[in-house]
Amino acid sequence: VLLVESGGGLVQPGGSLRLSCEESGPGIGTYPMGWFRQAPGKERDFVAVINSGNAGATFYADSVMGRFTISRDNAKNTVYLQMNGLKPEDTAVYYCAADPEGNWRRAEDYKFWGQGTQVTVSS
Repeated sequence: VLLVESGGGLVQPGGSLRLSCEESGPGIGTYPMGWFRQAPGKERDFVAVINSGNAGATFYADSVMGRFTISRDNAKNTVYLQMNGLKPEDTAVYYCAADPEGNWRRAEDYKFWGQGTQVTVSS
């Protein structure tokens, strides 16, 4: 499985970005997909996860609830993270991940990872 993120960049506080994660390989669309982020000197933290299928259940970290939305389009083999109301503390490298074996909120449980995309929120 290959995951490729895109859509990161520099945005002012209060702005929006949409991240994309394109999947390729066997089993596309049949497993949950998650987004994590890692700021310098910090651990990789859970952001959001979506279950398989175009109407999969979603779960969010408390810190992004109501501001971020995860979605997937299996026809395009892509998972999205729409980020609104961005804050400086959202600055991090954002990673998509696939196929967790246990706890969907724990990075260690995911089998496959993308290379990451930088999001910087600054005025």
